[in-house]
Amino acid sequence: MLNRRLAATALAALGLAALAGCAREQAPAVDYVLLDGHKASSRDWNGKVMLVNFWATSCATCVKEMPQVVATYDKFKGRGFDTVAVAMSYDPPAFVAKYAETRKLPFGVAIDNTGAVANAFGQVQMTPTTFLINKHGQIVKRFVGEPDFAALHGLIEQLLAEA
Repeated sequence: MLNRRLAATALAALGLAALAGCAREQAPAVDYVLLDGHKASSRDWNGKVMLVNFWATSCATCVKEMPQVVATYDKFKGRGFDTVAVAMSYDPPAFVAKYAETRKLPFGVAIDNTGAVANAFGQVQMTPTTFLINKHGQIVKRFVGEPDFAALHGLIEQLLAEA
């Protein structure tokens, strides 16, 4: 009887884990232009673990966390990880370009002039808002405000290890 109960519990746990895996939301299909004029798309993210960071130069928390976003990118970039920083539509493009240049941001920076990218990700309005997306294009985690970077790094490690 105990073995049956353990087996039933194990099966239930597996079922819940499978459901949790299915419940992940697919990242939206978006097209955007990087500061260097390069056209990019979320289709380019296939097979990568992506960090999509919505930010603004006028956001103190965004500016404070950006060195950690850069450090995260630097730590994982050679392993199938990439980052795109999406500046909000209200952020003056000249400010974004100056910030990216003076801080030598090593990843793609896009200006969401129309707000289409923010809207596609669920009408992002608060900054920073960051999405972690797995290799299959599913949103694994949404952070509003500054993430716990140690926990974020652990989650990135797990996602990079997945097939």
